[in-house]
Amino acid sequence: MRLQLDKKMKINEAKEYVARKLNITLEELVDVVTMSELREERGIGLAHVEPNAEANMGMEAKFRIAEILDIEINSVEKFKKRAGLK
Repeated sequence: MRLQLDKKMKINEAKEYVARKLNITLEELVDVVTMSELREERGIGLAHVEPNAEANMGMEAKFRIAEILDIEINSVEKFKKRAGLK
């Protein structure tokens, strides 16, 4: 959805863009198991996490998503500015 809003892409264009950036196929993009494994491997957050599980969530995941997809995420940009990283 972020790509649809930020980059004015239609849904299919956005899916293709994400799949290309993640270096996966469209079929893999919609496969729950594949995406769960990929999110864990790349540290971009998990949909379902055990309370004590070590998983990249929150800002850390958002930083990685912004970097991988080459997009701006407002909370990431605001964090960088306040932390003096930008």
